[in-house]
Amino acid sequence: MLRPGLRSALPRLLSWSPLGPADNTDLAALIARAEQADNPPFRTSAEETAEYFLDPTYSGVAGRDEDGIMRAFGLVRLRPAAEIFASMSGVVDPAWRRRGIGMALLHWQAERARHLVGAERSGRASPEGGRPVPAHVVTTVMEDDEGLKDHLAELGFEPRRWYREVRRSLSEPIPHVRTDGFLTIEPWTAEREDAVRRAHNEVIGQGWGNQVLTPEEWSVGRAFFAPSWSLVAVDRSGDRDRVAGYLRSARYEQDWQALGWSEGYTDMLGVRAQYAGRDVGRALLTAAMRAYAADGMDYAAAGVDSENPSGAVDLYEGLGYHATRGTILYGLDV
Repeated sequence: MLRPGLRSALPRLLSWSPLGPADNTDLAALIARAEQADNPPFRTSAEETAEYFLDPTYSGVAGRDEDGIMRAFGLVRLRPAAEIFASMSGVVDPAWRRRGIGMALLHWQAERARHLVGAERSGRASPEGGRPVPAHVVTTVMEDDEGLKDHLAELGFEPRRWYREVRRSLSEPIPHVRTDGFLTIEPWTAEREDAVRRAHNEVIGQGWGNQVLTPEEWSVGRAFFAPSWSLVAVDRSGDRDRVAGYLRSARYEQDWQALGWSEGYTDMLGVRAQYAGRDVGRALLTAAMRAYAADGMDYAAAGVDSENPSGAVDLYEGLGYHATRGTILYGLDV
């Protein structure tokens, strides 16, 4: 953990201290109270919050009341890559809102992010021309959270990417999609992990907010990975098999009670550029739907991101998915 920085600007309504792995139980309980009140289309488990602390490049604070109950937290995590990204997350207990705590935490996070970015830059050689390494502070907001969007705008943040949740009932007929030539849809196996990782790095490229993943980074954040629902499109036309596309699924059982149904979730879908137009994405999605349905799931769901509010959901809509609630990634260049 990195030092949490100055806390003098945080409201004295709460007692503030550094946030670390030992606080995870209280942190998960705080987030659960907030999600119960805000009712987002997901629930965050203690296993997920524990992953906040896996990377040592984080800095956080927790605010507790006089009884020692955690009522607010703010966290900044650094993602050093070709460009530097500092991600902010935080929550205020519903019973403690509208007291200026949230805005104060946003200010603390933004300043802390600038400090971490500065420290990261100072440890790097400047690129040719002497310009500093590009850096961005980012945070995700529910699309209907007008208050938080206004606060972020006051701090200079702007919307950068839009994420749309899509969902499809598995009680409806699932279309059959045929792949051409030597393309086959096969189970995700440990032996194919690194080939899929390399294909993923090729697919995402160096777009805004994306970063090439090392084997260690690829394995992080997979507490709910469902290998039996995950698939790989394989090209067997040559001497060596090639990954043409991939679909990674997750089983977020902690969300189902809040949602009112069970679902198989497509966490990641990618098709390499040379296989565009060959129905690889459609074949992967329909194969995943059948896997979800075989395990008794009510719905298939996925998250789709794009660089504009309209969203790149055509592929999903063509297979019977319907867009639901979404989130927005806000960014600030520093």
